[in-house]
Amino acid sequence: MDFQLTDEQKMIADSARKVGDRFGLDYWRDQDSAKAFPAEYWRAVCEAGLGGAALPTEYGGAGLGVLELSLIIENLSAAGGGSTVGQLFMINSIFGGVSISRFGTPAMKAELLPKLIAGEINCCMALTEPDAGSNSLEIKTFAEEDGDGWMLNGRKIWITAVPDAQKMLVIARTKKLSEAKSRTDGLSMFMIDVEREGLTHSVIDKVGTWTLASSSVFFDNVRIRKHELLGTLHGGWRELLDVLNTERIVTTAGLVGTGELAIKLAVQYANDRKVFGGKPISSYQGLQFPLAQCHAEVEAARLLNHKAAANFDAGKPYGSEANAGKLLAAQAVARATERAMQTMGGMGYAKEYHVERLWRDCRLFRFAPISEEMILNYIAMHDLGMPRSY
Repeated sequence: MDFQLTDEQKMIADSARKVGDRFGLDYWRDQDSAKAFPAEYWRAVCEAGLGGAALPTEYGGAGLGVLELSLIIENLSAAGGGSTVGQLFMINSIFGGVSISRFGTPAMKAELLPKLIAGEINCCMALTEPDAGSNSLEIKTFAEEDGDGWMLNGRKIWITAVPDAQKMLVIARTKKLSEAKSRTDGLSMFMIDVEREGLTHSVIDKVGTWTLASSSVFFDNVRIRKHELLGTLHGGWRELLDVLNTERIVTTAGLVGTGELAIKLAVQYANDRKVFGGKPISSYQGLQFPLAQCHAEVEAARLLNHKAAANFDAGKPYGSEANAGKLLAAQAVARATERAMQTMGGMGYAKEYHVERLWRDCRLFRFAPISEEMILNYIAMHDLGMPRSY
C-alpha cells in the first residue's frame, strides 16, 4: 500500500495551487458579496487544463483519474475557493462531462464536450424535487412522448447554478409508476437548453454558497427533442448512479481543501495575536488542541477520499469509502471552520478575515448532496449488514 503521490500527481497538485493563488481570498470575498458566478476563475481553471482533467483526451480533456481530480479540487479549494470549488467541478465536470462522455451520442459528445472542457459553457442538473428530497425514485416530473420527442412538465428545487448554465441535465419519469416493472423502471435523462420555452427558474435566498445560485425550476410543456435523450430511454436510473457516485468524492475534496484553509488562517491569526504578557495566543493549549484535533480529522477524511478515488480509478468498489469520507469531511470541516472563528474571536465574524464565508458555505454539505443520516443508513446496511431502517 503506497500513500506517496507520483511526480506527475505532485505537479498536477502544484499547478492547481498556482491557479488558485492567482485569485486568492480577496477575489472570493468579492464574488461572494456580489453573489456573482466565478466565471473568470472557472475560465482560468479550464485554460490550465484542470476542468477537463478526468474527461477523454479526444475531446480536449486530460484523461486522468478521479484521484488526480481530487488533488486538483483540494488545492484549488485550499487556495481560497473553499467548498464551492467542489460544486463547480460537480456541475461541469461531473453532471455535464461524465454524463455526456459515458452516455451521450457521438454527435452530442463532439458538440458539447470540447465546449465544457474549454469552459465555454456551464451545466446544471435538475434532479431534486420538493416532495421527493433524497428519495429520487419518487420524482414526479414527467416527460410524455409527443411525436418524435417528449413534452416535459414538473418542478425541481435546489438546482445549482441554473442562471449561469447553458445546458441542463434533467431526470424525469417517462413511464407512469402504474406501468413500470419496478420503481427504477421508467426514469430517463435528457440534456436540454436552459433557455427554452416553458422553462422558468427563480433563485432561492440562502445562507451561503452565494457565488452559485440555487433555484426552483418549473417545466410547463417544455419541448424535448429526440436527440436530447441521454442514455437509455426508461433505463436512466442505473446510468444516473454512474454520474452521481463520483459527486461524493468531488464534494469531499472541496471540503478537505476548505478545512486545510480554515486551519491555516486560524493558525496565522493566532501566531500574530498577542494579548496576555506578549506571548502569541497560539502558545496556549486551549487554542492548540482544538485546531490540532481538527487537523487530524481533516487528514483522515482526505486519506479515506483518496482511497475511494483510487478504488474508482482501479475499477474496484468505492461506495463505502466515498460515503464515509464525505460524512467525516463534512463534520470535520464544520468543526474546523467553527474553531477557526473561535480562535479569531470577534474578527472571525468579520468578512475581512474570510473564515465566516468558509463557515457559511461548508454548512450545506452536512445534508447535501446527501445527508449524514442517509450516509449512516448506507453504512449500517451495506457495511454492517443491518436491516433497512427507513
